[in-house]
Amino acid sequence: MIKTSDTSTDKIWVRAEIESPCTKVCQIHPETRMCLGCARSIDEIGGWSKMTPDQRSAVMADLPNRSPAPNTRRGGRAARLKRTFD
Repeated sequence: MIKTSDTSTDKIWVRAEIESPCTKVCQIHPETRMCLGCARSIDEIGGWSKMTPDQRSAVMADLPNRSPAPNTRRGGRAARLKRTFD
C-alpha cells in the first residue's frame, strides 16, 4: 500500500482491501501452473482484482501451506530417456 501524508488529497490512495501477495518474482512452474514467487495459481493471479475480500483472504491464508514447485527431482536425463521410450 502507498504511504500517504495527512493531507486530504492523498486519502484517495488509501484502500481497505487486502494487498496482493506478489513478490515480483513472476515465474509460473510448467507442471503445477503456480507462481514460484507468490504460490498463487494462474487463475488466482488473473482473477485477483475481481475477487471479493473474503476470497482474497482465503487465498492468503492458504499460501503458507502451498509448494509452488515439486520438492523432488524428476530423475534427470535417465528418467527423461525412459519416459521417451516407454
